[in-house]
Amino acid sequence: MPGGSPRDAQAQGEPDRPAGRDAYVKWLLESFGVEVGERLESRYDAVVNKVKRDFEATDLWSQIRSELNDFDSAYRLVAQNYPLFLASDEVPRLVTKSFNSYLLKTYRRNVLENDKWPEPPPDGWILPSEGFSQINDLVRTSFVVKYLDGVEFLAEEIKKNSIDHGCACTLDFEAKIEGHYAAHLGIRSKFQIPGDRWEIEDVSLTMEIQIITQLQEVIRRLTHKFYETRREQPSQVRSNWQWDYRSDEFTANYLGHILHYVEGMIMEVRTREKVEIGDKAWSEQI
Repeated sequence: MPGGSPRDAQAQGEPDRPAGRDAYVKWLLESFGVEVGERLESRYDAVVNKVKRDFEATDLWSQIRSELNDFDSAYRLVAQNYPLFLASDEVPRLVTKSFNSYLLKTYRRNVLENDKWPEPPPDGWILPSEGFSQINDLVRTSFVVKYLDGVEFLAEEIKKNSIDHGCACTLDFEAKIEGHYAAHLGIRSKFQIPGDRWEIEDVSLTMEIQIITQLQEVIRRLTHKFYETRREQPSQVRSNWQWDYRSDEFTANYLGHILHYVEGMIMEVRTREKVEIGDKAWSEQI
């Protein structure tokens, strides 16, 4: 990936950050010669669809799909027979990130979230024409569990399966200030994808699996459109949302925190129930 500043940055001095999609597309063309158009979009669609098909055909994904009932049974043994899933026979579908979402993510990484501008971000410029290996959720899915402790339980099971199949796997428990709580698994594997001239390229790509609770899924659906719009805005515009109680951001973000707290209280009740049941069983044996 290119690691230097845009090729004309020195001639222009310190350029302004591109504001919006059109300005970003123009900046990519003028700075790196990357043309965002139908050709690039067609190639991107071919890449993500092939990766999705190839991952669906792996032994790892087949095993994960086939072991959902086993995961549920193992969880019940340590969770007073509470179920892991809403329905263990519902298998999440793999989905692909749209080209516009992919382009927007490179915009956020290169421009909006780049504290070093006009220098490249720490990992170098992410160019839409060749940044497939730098974006971790081009192909992704999500599992919804009923209870808070089910997030870590399922994440560890999937991570173990991934390692057993020879795939590098990272696990991150995200807790964002915006009220987003989820486990993010990144399963990295090698794939063959169409190159710039439609030749075959060997690359390592990361599949993302998110694991969230039922309540977090509800709030995510309710606030999805709001967060999609917000991602296109510079981060500094949102810096004082915690004090603007009239804003949509205040409501959406704190709903996430409140629900996470409620889930913690549910787990506390379950823990007390387990202790009480254990004490009762012990006294009956005596």
